Amino acid sequence: MLALRSLELVKDHGIRPCLVAVADKGGVAIDARGLNIDRLLQVKGEKGTVATDRSYGKPGLSALELVENTSADIVVEVTPTNIKSGEPGLSNIMTALKSGKHVITTNKGPLALAFPALQELARYNRRLLRFSGTVGGGTPILDFAKKCLPGDRILSVRGILNGTTNYILSKMVKEHTSFEEALAEAQRLGYAEQDPSMDIDGLDTACKLVIIANWVMGLRVTLRDVKVDGIRGIALKAVKEATAKGCELKLLGTIDGALKVLPQLVSKSDPLCVDGVLNAVTYVSEYAGEETVIGRGAGGVETASAILRDLIEIKRSIHQGHSE
Repeated sequence: MLALRSLELVKDHGIRPCLVAVADKGGVAIDARGLNIDRLLQVKGEKGTVATDRSYGKPGLSALELVENTSADIVVEVTPTNIKSGEPGLSNIMTALKSGKHVITTNKGPLALAFPALQELARYNRRLLRFSGTVGGGTPILDFAKKCLPGDRILSVRGILNGTTNYILSKMVKEHTSFEEALAEAQRLGYAEQDPSMDIDGLDTACKLVIIANWVMGLRVTLRDVKVDGIRGIALKAVKEATAKGCELKLLGTIDGALKVLPQLVSKSDPLCVDGVLNAVTYVSEYAGEETVIGRGAGGVETASAILRDLIEIKRSIHQGHSE
C-alpha cells in the first residue's frame, strides 16, 4: 500500500514515508537510506524472509535489536496476538517508546494486558502510541468515538467485535447447521484458525473491549476486568428459539458499568443485527443518543489501511506539536 499510494500520500497528506528496516521470523533487512519496497516484496515472496536480500539482509539480527538501535521515527508492530504474556509485541512496543520512537500496532495482546501502563510510558517519553487497526480492522470504530463526538459523553457501548463468531452464528440461523458444522465451515474459509479458542471463547472480543474502554471512555482496565463467556458449543435449539422471538443470538461485548462478553439476544430490527463477518458497534452518548458503526472487522488490506491512517495521524500530530 505504501508503494501503490506514494504519490497520493505526498499530494494529499504531505507525507513521504521512508521504509528503513523490516523484520520477520527469518531476520532483518535494513538500509538507513530507504529500502525498495517492490524489491523487498519480491525477496519475501521468493525466499520467505527479507533477511535473504543480498545487499540489505541481516539474518542474525533480532527484531528487538532492530527496534532498539534503528534510527527510525516510527515502529509498526504487527506480531501475532499473545494474551498470556503479550510477547513479543509488549517488549517491542516498550523498547520502541523508551528509545524515542512512535508506535503503531495492530497487536491486541499488549494493549489488553497493559494498556494503562503503555499509555503512561508513551506520555512519559513524549511519543505517540496508535492502534486503530486493533478494533474493527479498516472500519474506524475507535476514531469515530474519539474524534467525532467531542463535547459529548459516551455512556455505554455494545457491539459485535468478532467477525468469526458472527459468521458462525449467522450460518446457524440461515442454514440451521450445528455449531460444530458452522465452525468447520468458518475454518475452511479461513475465517477461523485451526485453534479457534480466541474467537469462540470470547477472548478476542474481550481484548477489543478493553481497548475501547481505555481509549474511548477513559477507564483504566485490563483483560482481568472483563467477564467473558463465549459461544463454544451453543446449541442449534437456542438459535432457533431466538429466531422465534424475532431476534438473533449474537456474541456482544458491552461496557455499561462493567465490561462483559457474552451471547445475547439482539432484535432483528436493531442496527447491531448484522450478518456474516461484519462488525458493528453502538455508542450510546449523553446528547447524540445511539449511533452505530458497521464494517468489516478483519483482512490484510483493511488492516493495512488502518495502519496507514495511524501513520498519517502521527505525521499531523508531530506537525502540530502534539506528543500524546
